[in-house]
Amino acid sequence: MDGNNTGFTGGCPVMHGSATGGPRKQQNWWPKGLNLDILHQRGARVDPMDDGFDYREAVKALDHDAVKADVMHVLTDSKSWWPADWGHYGGFMIRLAWHSAGTYRLGDGRGGGGTGSIRFAPLNSWPDNASLDKARRLLWPVKKKYGNALSWADLIILSGTVAYESFGLKTFGFAYGREDIWSPERDVYWGSETEWLAPSENRYGDLDDASTMENPLASVHMGLIYVNPEGVNGQPDPARTAHHIRETFGRMAMNDEETAALTAGGHTVGKAHGGGAHDRIGAEPEGAGLFGQGLGWENPEHHGLATNTFTSGIEGAWTTNPTKWDMGYFDMLFGHEWELTKSPAGAWQWKPVEIDEADMPADPTEPDKRRMPLMTDADMAMKVDPIYRSICEKFMADPAYFDDTFARAWFKLTHRDMGPKANYIGPDVPDEDLLWQDPVPAGPTGYDVDALKAAIADAGLSRTEMLTTAWDSARTFRQSDMRGGANGARIRLEPQSMWEGNEPARLDRVLRTLAPIAEAHGASLADAIVLAGVVALEGAVAETGADVAVPFAPGRGDASAEMTDAPSFSVLEPLADGFRNWEKDQYAVSPEEMLLDRAQLLGLTAAEMTVLVGGMRALGLNHGDSDLGVLTDRKGRLTTDFFVAITDMDLSWHQADDGRTYEIRDRDTGDAKFTATSADLVFGSNSILRGYAEVYAQDDNGAKFVRDFVAAWTKVMNADRFDLRPGIAAAH
Repeated sequence: MDGNNTGFTGGCPVMHGSATGGPRKQQNWWPKGLNLDILHQRGARVDPMDDGFDYREAVKALDHDAVKADVMHVLTDSKSWWPADWGHYGGFMIRLAWHSAGTYRLGDGRGGGGTGSIRFAPLNSWPDNASLDKARRLLWPVKKKYGNALSWADLIILSGTVAYESFGLKTFGFAYGREDIWSPERDVYWGSETEWLAPSENRYGDLDDASTMENPLASVHMGLIYVNPEGVNGQPDPARTAHHIRETFGRMAMNDEETAALTAGGHTVGKAHGGGAHDRIGAEPEGAGLFGQGLGWENPEHHGLATNTFTSGIEGAWTTNPTKWDMGYFDMLFGHEWELTKSPAGAWQWKPVEIDEADMPADPTEPDKRRMPLMTDADMAMKVDPIYRSICEKFMADPAYFDDTFARAWFKLTHRDMGPKANYIGPDVPDEDLLWQDPVPAGPTGYDVDALKAAIADAGLSRTEMLTTAWDSARTFRQSDMRGGANGARIRLEPQSMWEGNEPARLDRVLRTLAPIAEAHGASLADAIVLAGVVALEGAVAETGADVAVPFAPGRGDASAEMTDAPSFSVLEPLADGFRNWEKDQYAVSPEEMLLDRAQLLGLTAAEMTVLVGGMRALGLNHGDSDLGVLTDRKGRLTTDFFVAITDMDLSWHQADDGRTYEIRDRDTGDAKFTATSADLVFGSNSILRGYAEVYAQDDNGAKFVRDFVAAWTKVMNADRFDLRPGIAAAH
């Protein structure tokens, strides 16, 4: 036999992987298949920490003053391989922190700096993040020193905050508590474009109407965190740019005043870099060769000079003193007239028509030389747009107000995705409760839980009413930014009380029944809602004969309308809930994909999603009491009938005339037995989900089904109980 006849090209004894353009991935072969990876990306398979490691406890034990001192030392310890502008890395670290946090978007709560995801593709290789790989390498000695007790996510945000303090800003505070992930966040949709900085038309219905940007996106281009600094689609027009700034920052949870403060405060220090030829810059980290060791954007013309650093292609500093927190940004922007020019790299930017040399910023390498300042199109928008201009004039008239507004906006930018203040750790956590933190008062715990349960059981509510209300209250939780959930009982407040998905008439009836009972027993309504679900589920479990307890932990509080930023809660409205087999409208995205998205936001695994869907169908918890997917003749009982039917070869499946639903028929007689949606059929058609369904359809797993359903249900009910850690933070 020919010894080289191995079946592999050139006799190579290993499979040629995707890194070399080898075999197609499963998703390439079957692009319409449901990809469950987003439910598995943060499990034990990728986490290198020891079992039982609790980052929140580890970070509490740090010497926080020493950590800040070490970060402060890094800021002025200029390295020859990447020298600091004016001998200070502060602007660089601010940009690192900003670009880590600035990917947050309000629509689905994804993005942001809370996971350290900027370490991984695609973020580590976005054009907008050019050279931030070097910033992280500069911080490595600090990370190495403190190890597991200091996450990259916390260190990155801390470095920007300490940098502002080093420049003279009194910051609002800082909180530890961000836990690192260990692989890219595949659950985040960054856009459909297949090239960096593709024309903005790809994500707008009408580019002249910024509000038509595709949801949940917030940035205007693939590969940018905000707007194009050269103007819409690279065409300077500050008035037009202002509209896109307003939409983009609004989608990132910022109002006009916060937006103006962040723009001004962000450009008060540091500089942009575009002093060389763009076409000489090497590939991004993910595209660079092995010799780069994760560093990208090689610049052969750098020559160890800060002046020659290349990142955005825009060149210059915004203020006369770029290493000092002052009012220099406003002095420069409003103290001069501006005209269009281009950077040495060919990027559009603005320069003063006239300026005294003494007002120019110093060269970052040779302080005795002066360089022309710049403004981007986004900066010019602060001057041209009447709303932003009015805000800037207010700041100029009251510098202390500007300082405070920026400090608060920076704190919000860097902490928005951490959720309620219960997740904050460290000595610099502000005492003040902020509306965007979704504050919830502490709830009572000393009441008689058994007496409250008995009163709820005697209140005349049906099992379905109690379970669906508990579910609807809890399902708003998003592990992406730790918002929503049952704690606070905000389901009783607008806008949640009127959401179609919450069946307002049914909800009102249940709340009017539970509220006086909770009050009479000294409990919160939030606890009573969840406990009603416990009462109903215990009854369902008892009917199965299984010896399974349904856990309950008191202590939820009731938030008031004054504690609730109603507009920002509108984004939590479910447009679909596959667990209750409901869609508000027909969407381009399939019901099963929306189910998957909801499960991921709730922090569920694929197995937990499966058992919940099957159990909730059997219990008859569909929206509007629909029978879609209720594959049982024993509706209302906690049975495995859904899984038995899904795997029953005596049944056949047929698309209905409406094209959206399906009939399940007796294979021999042709008689229709059930109707279902694609969110039901996927548990038989997807090979992974079918594997889970078969487990619960087996004759020997009835008790396991009940145990698993109760555990998954309880996980959802407690998802926002940050006081019941460990576990919840690790899912972020």
